[in-house]
Amino acid sequence: MDSQLKTGFIGAGNMAFGIAKGMLSGNVLPSNIKVSAPSSRNLGRFQELGVAVTHSNTEVVCDSDLVFITVKPHLVPRVLSQISPHITDRHIVVSVAAGVTIATLEELLPENSIVIRLMPNLPCVVQEGALLFARGSHAKPEDGALLRSLLHCCGLVEEGPEAWIDIHTGLSGSGVAFVYLFAEALAEGAVKMGMPSALAHSIASQTVLGAGRLLRDSGRHPAQLRSEVCTPGGTTIYGLHTLEQGGVRASTMSAVESATERARELGRMSAAGSAK
Repeated sequence: MDSQLKTGFIGAGNMAFGIAKGMLSGNVLPSNIKVSAPSSRNLGRFQELGVAVTHSNTEVVCDSDLVFITVKPHLVPRVLSQISPHITDRHIVVSVAAGVTIATLEELLPENSIVIRLMPNLPCVVQEGALLFARGSHAKPEDGALLRSLLHCCGLVEEGPEAWIDIHTGLSGSGVAFVYLFAEALAEGAVKMGMPSALAHSIASQTVLGAGRLLRDSGRHPAQLRSEVCTPGGTTIYGLHTLEQGGVRASTMSAVESATERARELGRMSAAGSAK
């Protein structure tokens, strides 16, 4: 059933592309997806996947059962006011706009609209994403199950209360950039010690990948795995001591906190904008 569902994307950025690629790697056909954007700048890569593109948001809505809103948060009120007359009880509207609450979405759409708020992250483009969604007041468990089925090839897909969405934004949406910063620093440390830059960056990326897969697949707490790498008086404990002196743990926790608070702030700004 879900393989025949007509899916539309309003917005053609990285999140839309990652989700579409994940869906296509499953059992969804390119002919069942349509994407709209005001310019053609990002539409070419969708066309290369065999996906239909348009500049009309209304066309996407009228041709779709499931509609992803993948525009910047400040554009959501404008987009929803445009498409609202065309939303029917057959539609499921999924928003990936950071900070835009379910209450705001439901207020801007027709009464009883089925709304789901979703937060993916960039690794969706390689089907290794972490996605969390929350159902609106009119979305049934089967609507969530349908979304999970469509997105399972994008990576880890979980459902939770809306209060967790902004936290997930800080942890995983923004956290991807935190990991890249750490990987960059790892490589630069090796360059400082005399390793060629290309090799250092290649090894750093593989180190992050390998550590992440082991952490995920083992199901063990990070502290357990970390302790196994540390031998008494060895190189790793010396390095960890230096990281702790630099406050890496506290800084990382504060970074997640800051990103989460910013997501909440965006939500308040969006709600205030929609009320005008």
